[in-house]
Amino acid sequence: MLEGLVAGTLVGLAETRQGKNGSTFALAKVKATAGDGESLIVNVIAFAAEASAALMALDDGDAVALAGALTPKVWTDKQGNTRPALDMVATQVLTAYHAARKQQVLGGAGDTPLSP
Repeated sequence: MLEGLVAGTLVGLAETRQGKNGSTFALAKVKATAGDGESLIVNVIAFAAEASAALMALDDGDAVALAGALTPKVWTDKQGNTRPALDMVATQVLTAYHAARKQQVLGGAGDTPLSP
């Protein structure tokens, strides 16, 4: 398992499911672009309440960045071609809304540059 950061766009809408023990989690698919320009599907599951809520607030095609544990996979398309995919257990979700809100909390966009 790898820890990673993936940025892409939501494919379809995220959905909430309930586990056997009564806990809830969110499932989503994110389309990311690999270094060679090929699209890659990331199958996302989020157990953390904040991450799940952030995924559920998104619409199809919204930009999103996710952090969490990655597992590489391979799937076969209808033409018989094998393609890479990733499964991710997302622990953090960042959207344009979150970035704008964080800028407001830190003093607003364009006020002063943030120092490291």
